[in-house]
Amino acid sequence: MTRPNRRTFLKTAAAGGALTFVISDSRRRVLGANETIRVGVAGINGRGSAHIDAFAAMPDVQVSYLIDPDSRLFAKRSEQVEKRGGNTPKCVQDIRRALEDKDLDAVSIATCNHWHSLITIWACQAGKDVYVEKPCSHNVFEGRKCVEAARKYGRIVQHGTQSRSSEGWAKQVAAAASGKYGKLLISKGYASKPRWTIGFKPDTDPPPELDYNLWLGPAPEMPFNGNLVHYNWHWFWETGNGEIGNQGVHQMDIARWAIPGATLPDWVISAGGRFVDEPNRGWKDQGQTPNMLVTVMGFGDVLLLFEVLGLVGKEGPGGKKFDPRVDNEFYLTEGVIRGGKFYPKGKDQGEDLDKFEVAMGPGDQFGNFIACVRSRKVEELHADIEVGHYSAALCHLGNISYRLGQEAAFADAAKALPDNETVAASWQALEEHLAGALGVNPAEMKCIVGPKLAFDPARERFADSAAADRLLTRDYRAPFVVPATV
Repeated sequence: MTRPNRRTFLKTAAAGGALTFVISDSRRRVLGANETIRVGVAGINGRGSAHIDAFAAMPDVQVSYLIDPDSRLFAKRSEQVEKRGGNTPKCVQDIRRALEDKDLDAVSIATCNHWHSLITIWACQAGKDVYVEKPCSHNVFEGRKCVEAARKYGRIVQHGTQSRSSEGWAKQVAAAASGKYGKLLISKGYASKPRWTIGFKPDTDPPPELDYNLWLGPAPEMPFNGNLVHYNWHWFWETGNGEIGNQGVHQMDIARWAIPGATLPDWVISAGGRFVDEPNRGWKDQGQTPNMLVTVMGFGDVLLLFEVLGLVGKEGPGGKKFDPRVDNEFYLTEGVIRGGKFYPKGKDQGEDLDKFEVAMGPGDQFGNFIACVRSRKVEELHADIEVGHYSAALCHLGNISYRLGQEAAFADAAKALPDNETVAASWQALEEHLAGALGVNPAEMKCIVGPKLAFDPARERFADSAAADRLLTRDYRAPFVVPATV
């Protein structure tokens, strides 16, 4: 196997404007049961800490690299590796330096969303296996390229939607799809966590310890802002995907899982807005993505309904406090499955679900990944990259409808959404949360109503909207380009 080096990177960049690993043989030796697997963790500020803890604690697994553009994080995370795993990792700001190491077996990605796919593809090209956090992509195009790279280079690529490792959710999904409780009509997800104002921060020079060019990577040039690094990048379109693509992708994955054979929808529509506790600024802050959103998709005669209600968890200016909710429900012709129980129509008392046999491999999401790195059995992954691609893509499609939307009255939004009692209840809940939390009258405000967009699941393109198709991908900043051919 030929290995990329610094000269290869620079030569490729000069020729094509993008950095691409090219290896002559993607096969690797099969690791023995007790042979050490060396993992590099990319993105070590937040979720990356959990990756470090998980891998460093495993027998015969070593966190050998810490990778992050912000070198301020290295000392603390190195100490974490040393305490948990007993070794001292190498620390690099540039993922490409780690991928050049022939002894590195896998990369675990917990960076910002806009980096997920490019690191996945580069790692596959370099002969490394990949654990990639949700969402695996920043847009639909990238997710498909990740799938293609995993297959072309024979890589094990696990997606970080951990509910796929939950026997409890697997049994609820099996119950919903079984027909035992009637036909599935609506698969519903909730991702309502506290998402209040992030305020306004000025553009400044980046801190000297942060390689901001690397942090931006595939994103366009833009000034450094304290509302980007290290968390609020989620609420900006160039780097994040809003709450539907943050916490929401977990519940979106469960919702799709319950619809037999579901990949991508026939159509999608979203409505909502970004409303925060900034009354002196017209209830606006610096963020761009919606924190109040209802999205509906069609899968044949089954609806997928999704709620994001971010004004929860504290008492807002309106004086009312709403509880967060992160959950899934399944509406069937005979009743509703919620909280692990079945509620027949017209009854408030839930019944225990029948026992359904579910085939699940051992281990949590991280343990399952390492087991498959050893076995090379893609089919035993709890959340293979293609599973992740479809569920992440649903979040992107919901966002696309929203981003193409127009300002409208709340009453008009209610009329634009599908004529369905459960959908109407979701929109009513959004209005009630807005009024109660902020003390405003939705009838006197505007929201964003997206178009209902027809989609072709086989082509992974919209049926009749060039504007929507353009949002399936992005303009990349060389040399950080997600390639059309991996």
